[in-house]
Amino acid sequence: MIDLDRDGDIHVITLNNGPNMIEPSWQTRMLEVLDSVESHSEGNAALVLTGVGKFFSNGLNVEVVMGLKGQDMAKFGTNMTWIMRRLTMLPIPTVAAINGHAFAAGAFLALACDYRLIREDRGWICVSEVDVGVPISAPMMNLLKAKLPANTARDAVLSGKRYAADEAIACGFADGKASEANLGREAKKLASSLASKERRIFRSLKQQLNADVDAGFTEK
Repeated sequence: MIDLDRDGDIHVITLNNGPNMIEPSWQTRMLEVLDSVESHSEGNAALVLTGVGKFFSNGLNVEVVMGLKGQDMAKFGTNMTWIMRRLTMLPIPTVAAINGHAFAAGAFLALACDYRLIREDRGWICVSEVDVGVPISAPMMNLLKAKLPANTARDAVLSGKRYAADEAIACGFADGKASEANLGREAKKLASSLASKERRIFRSLKQQLNADVDAGFTEK
């Protein structure tokens, strides 16, 4: 479902369950993986988040999630917010290597990372909630508004626009592109270059940069 490997100082989280749709069991595994990353982030550590094949993540498994009731639904929402907060505030550099489609919550996973590289020849990134009829929570909206230019955020949210590589870069959704064969390598290269910065200062600056987003995650 979710694999964790390490290449030197670079942690690599690989989503490897087909469309990588998010449901309670997925959340449980992701929280375990993030625990491991955080507890082994000494030195010049960094993180790359990626998928396999044509999907980065296709978002929530709506059929499963909409079947949750009461405390199970509340727990799912809490865990989703916690996962996004932890990704956003990890004290190490994070790079999303968007290997394929990143829709809805999958797009937010990418946005939670510091940088995003996208496969140049296949895959869209899309905030599709307006089309599938799922609301965007206040913390997720704060994250999106912090990570995207205002016009891009407007179009992404209100139109559900699909962005391929070149337009994603032009609109600020992605920071670069690479071929399928080179995407992982380029993501690790970027992560490694960021990890070479002074660790204490990098962590402090990242906390400052994301302070408003972090506050949004913790508001009641």
